[in-house]
Amino acid sequence: MFLEQVDIDKNPFWKYLLGSFVIIIFSVIGQLPLTYVLVESGPVIPGTNPMDMLRNLNKNLQLFLLLIPFSVGLLGFWLVIKKLNERTLLSVTTSRSKIDWSRIFFSFILWGSVSVVLIVGDYFISPDSYEWNFNFNSFMVLFIIAVALIPIQTSLEEYIFRGYLMQGFAGMFKNRWAPLLVTSIIFGCLHLFNPEVEKLGYGIMVYYIGTGLFLGILTLMDDGIELALGFHAANNLFTALLVTSSWTAFQTESILIDISEPSLGLELVVSLVVLYPIFLFIMSKKYDWSQWTVKLTSKI
Repeated sequence: MFLEQVDIDKNPFWKYLLGSFVIIIFSVIGQLPLTYVLVESGPVIPGTNPMDMLRNLNKNLQLFLLLIPFSVGLLGFWLVIKKLNERTLLSVTTSRSKIDWSRIFFSFILWGSVSVVLIVGDYFISPDSYEWNFNFNSFMVLFIIAVALIPIQTSLEEYIFRGYLMQGFAGMFKNRWAPLLVTSIIFGCLHLFNPEVEKLGYGIMVYYIGTGLFLGILTLMDDGIELALGFHAANNLFTALLVTSSWTAFQTESILIDISEPSLGLELVVSLVVLYPIFLFIMSKKYDWSQWTVKLTSKI
């Protein structure tokens, strides 16, 4: 099974801590182009919020610079897996004999379709909440950047949290529920400095941690991260292409701009209470999941 694919004697937990540090270093190196562009864009005034400086740049350039660190981080992750942990990428992806791309694409298409329906539906229900922002040339540049780099961003996050660290914590805790809980909390806390938190308050952490739990359950029940990879890529990609707002982390040349006053409560209920459980139900039927208690809470 997926969590049992780690040789604890060969890969003690300190290696996972060291590996995480190395990945962070690579990601920081990937931020150098962003730092260079910000410095060259004008004089840096002490006390100025770097995010405010970033917002003065072209939106497509913003997105590109924000996504580069994930590409460099993915290289660091690959080196950590191969050289430090001496494992294969397959072993932190799935328990199957090869990566099941059909699972990735099915999850991507399903959640992508849901995202499109929700956004388009809300546009027709509340057209006053949106501004039309479509510009063909700008959108095509966005499309190329988003399709090329957003799956790298989401894949790195899934490989780290639902693959690498979940297996590492499983080796330390010797059970399933603790790695699921701990990685979800860490995943949520990494979003703590997103502008969404400043706008909506700390209550949005329930959404981030809940999403981490949902993706972790997908991983444990399916014995691999393929479904989580597809879901996460669709979630970020379709959102970046279809709608943005002035207070989100990614500012894009999307088709629509959401100008409404954001409401946290409704999104929490719809996502965590309705959509995520329905998604899990569909996957459980399609892939014939069973023994939920064993796969989510048993000892290893």
